[in-house]
Amino acid sequence: MSETKQLTLPVTGMTCANCVATVERNLNKLDGVDAAVVNLSSERATVTFDPSLLGLDDVIARVERAGYGVATGEANLVIKRLSDDNDARRLEKALAQLDGVLEVQVTFTTEKARVKYVPTVVTQAEIRRAVTAAGFEALELGGDVEDAEAKARQDEIDRQWHLLVTGLIFTVPLFLFSMLSSFGLLPPAIGEAWWANWLMFALATPVQFYVGWQYYVGGYKALRNGSANMDVLIAMGSSVAYVYSIVVMLGIVPGHVYFETAAVIITLIRVGKFLEARAKGRTSEAIKKLMGLRAKTARVVRDGQEMEVPADEVMVGDVVIVRPGEKIPVDGVVVEGRSAVDESMLTGESLPVEKGPGDPVVGATLNKLGMLKFEATKVGKETALAQIIKLVEEAQGSKAPIQKLADQVSAVFVPAVIVLAALTFLVWYFVIPAPPAGAEISGFTRALINMVAVLVIACPCAMGLATPTAVMVGTGKGAESGILFRNSEALERAGKVAVVILDKTGTITKGQPAVTDVVLSRQASVDSDELLRLAASVEKGSEHPLGEAIWAEATTRGLSLGEPEAFQAEAGLGVVAVVDGRRIAVGNLRMMQARGYDMGGLLPEMERLQAEAKTAMLVAVDDAVRGVVAVADTVKDGSREAIDELHGLGLEVAMITGDNQKTAEAIGKQVGVDTVLAEVLPAGKSAEVKKLQASGVIVAMVGDGVNDAPALAQADVGIAIGTGTDVAMAAAPVTLISGDLRGVARSIRLSRVTLATIKQNLFWAFFYNVVLIPAAAAGFLNPMLAAGAMAFSSIFVVTNSLRLRKVEI
Repeated sequence: MSETKQLTLPVTGMTCANCVATVERNLNKLDGVDAAVVNLSSERATVTFDPSLLGLDDVIARVERAGYGVATGEANLVIKRLSDDNDARRLEKALAQLDGVLEVQVTFTTEKARVKYVPTVVTQAEIRRAVTAAGFEALELGGDVEDAEAKARQDEIDRQWHLLVTGLIFTVPLFLFSMLSSFGLLPPAIGEAWWANWLMFALATPVQFYVGWQYYVGGYKALRNGSANMDVLIAMGSSVAYVYSIVVMLGIVPGHVYFETAAVIITLIRVGKFLEARAKGRTSEAIKKLMGLRAKTARVVRDGQEMEVPADEVMVGDVVIVRPGEKIPVDGVVVEGRSAVDESMLTGESLPVEKGPGDPVVGATLNKLGMLKFEATKVGKETALAQIIKLVEEAQGSKAPIQKLADQVSAVFVPAVIVLAALTFLVWYFVIPAPPAGAEISGFTRALINMVAVLVIACPCAMGLATPTAVMVGTGKGAESGILFRNSEALERAGKVAVVILDKTGTITKGQPAVTDVVLSRQASVDSDELLRLAASVEKGSEHPLGEAIWAEATTRGLSLGEPEAFQAEAGLGVVAVVDGRRIAVGNLRMMQARGYDMGGLLPEMERLQAEAKTAMLVAVDDAVRGVVAVADTVKDGSREAIDELHGLGLEVAMITGDNQKTAEAIGKQVGVDTVLAEVLPAGKSAEVKKLQASGVIVAMVGDGVNDAPALAQADVGIAIGTGTDVAMAAAPVTLISGDLRGVARSIRLSRVTLATIKQNLFWAFFYNVVLIPAAAAGFLNPMLAAGAMAFSSIFVVTNSLRLRKVEI
């Protein structure tokens, strides 16, 4: 079986949940498509397909056939080094082979290339790299790298604004004239003139067929695809009022004209759509912020020369120079210099991180103090920032399980409303007694107006936007705090967690043994620094983690170490050497007892330290024990507070570790967990998770994403912590970029508020339709009020989702 491929396309022209269903259904009909997921809020379609059966052009053609568009960008490049027309053809061929490139035109005479491309599939930087790879040079870039999709969206908003203004220019005078005439506030010579209806007809027609043309086109395409959407309802509702008014105006039937109703319906819905488009743009602000973090240029050393190049042109292996106050352009490893780097924009950690030779640096972070020289290791789509943006976009494009209900209702919603509108007309016309003769409104007109109100009040948009807008804002807010959700299902499920299992090593603790105590015997002739110096001098050559911890502590204290002579390691016991002419032994109790050394009254101290989950090592100087050095895996700053925060959220917290019961319980007590699962081998962690799940609770597992991968996969919500910026490495549903355990409570809190927002949105969308459609059918709503309410309902949903940006997590 051939490998599948995934593409994300920016779709234009979608207005409601029904549009989403139409595009999805059309794409899924294509031979070779495995799955198609469309998101109304981000206006993107993610398609997984078999490239041997299908190409990008086929996918785009299908979207266009369904009546929608795909946003494209155009790059205009000046090409150097073209020697003849054959070069132009060769470059055309090379660029046409790039994924995402739709059309290429290279002209030898003008030395220009025009490339039409899909911005979510290929970037202008990649097009430029392909030009360089083909042996030419691309000098000029038309526009910025990410502009193409944003420009297409902005053009759409500008078009909506133009139509809205046009609608208002005609509708406001029409509405005022009609109202003043109806209430007898105009002189009879004007209000009852033969031309009054013709004037209203002249004002209403541009609104109907210019401002409202999109609804006719959208409705026609939807019906052609075997479905009905919001456009169908608006086109039907406004057309019924408009056509009936023409019939009255021509004197075919007696009655009152409703031109202002038709125009106000279309214009009010335009107002709603314009405000909704603007608000929808704000839901993706977090992604724009992340994109805006990138450095525009980089200073690289090539052929011994320092030169400034666009950040996109940095290549792996380039040596990049970053001065204080500048952004680091790409990911790499420091080769020279020391500095502190502010990584808060990616990790949410406010403290700058010290960097020196051998340390990794991440693109988009800020160099604070010294000058750094680093070698670029990841560029373009491989950088941590690009991976984070990709992850967030994928999460925003995925569907949350809670959305399924809205999708199912949307599928039958519009046909049901049309049936209900027809029933409304029939009941009002045939069942309810007609108004008395001479009444201002006839039975037919009354039935018609109530039918129009039902068509116009129904709002499938609010249902379609309820979930995706909240998911977009929630995932974006998470990314700003260093919390990445892999999909919206993880965002939804995290809020329902009841038990959180924390891996001990590297999650609650630092995962690196460190010296915690140096205790001297009463007979000691040395002070604690000297005892530590002697022990560290012996351990200088040791590769044992405990020995390394002693050596590291001595180095931190600035002690000058001696050279060990006659070094001997005794397996399972300790090490012996001569330092500065003194015989030094560092080891466990068995070692000292075997040598018959005097213990110097240190046994009670050893027992106390071991009860605190510390490993105690005895240090003997010239055949007598003179002190104890205790080493332990220390608890991370903030672990205790993080566990308190989880308790504050009403969660039960368990700690899982391979340590023995005694050590594990000592650490568990220190940080305040409810349950300690000790002596669990790495392979047994997922079995422990399963055991808890069997009791019917939703379990989150927090680990380092590599050793704990099976347990993270088994848990209902796997949270990988402290993966640093190697985001792609952790396949967990939730990734915390920083190693701060407090991020777990933040992610659960964020999930809860996002879920609450989705529920409010869905409640509003359903409540609105369930209450107001019957009200319109019962004759309580004028069609113009109905159009206003319909426009307001989707704006309410989007603005309610935007409130999430202000929530403190």
